[in-house]
Amino acid sequence: MRNHQLTHEIIGAAIEVHRFLGPGLLESACEECLCHELALRNLSVQRQVPVPVVYKEVKLECGYRLDIVVEQTVVLELKSIEAFSPVHEAVILTYLRLSGFKIGLLINFNVTILKEGIRRFIFEPRNEEKDLHREH
Repeated sequence: MRNHQLTHEIIGAAIEVHRFLGPGLLESACEECLCHELALRNLSVQRQVPVPVVYKEVKLECGYRLDIVVEQTVVLELKSIEAFSPVHEAVILTYLRLSGFKIGLLINFNVTILKEGIRRFIFEPRNEEKDLHREH
């Protein structure tokens, strides 16, 4: 499955969860339900994946965790908040850089229309400063 198709399938699963449950649930409930929906779609899911920080060539476990990784390809950072702020975008970009994954979805389930609560990010490691960007 190509990356575009995969993110399309993930977004469809998130919309299904949101359509069924609506806004206002805790992030942990959204994570549980989304993982179930992704499994129903025969997608492999890893939850709460630890991400070490490498400092001066030493791997340090600092407590960072990716909410969900789908098909060993896409990182999902889930939120149930009033609105995104720049720090939420910075966090997912940092997770992509630290984990080595290239594609991330930031999903806020606490919105009326889920489409308004989804941001897609791509990380290109060739030149970190120029290649970090968000797709609208």
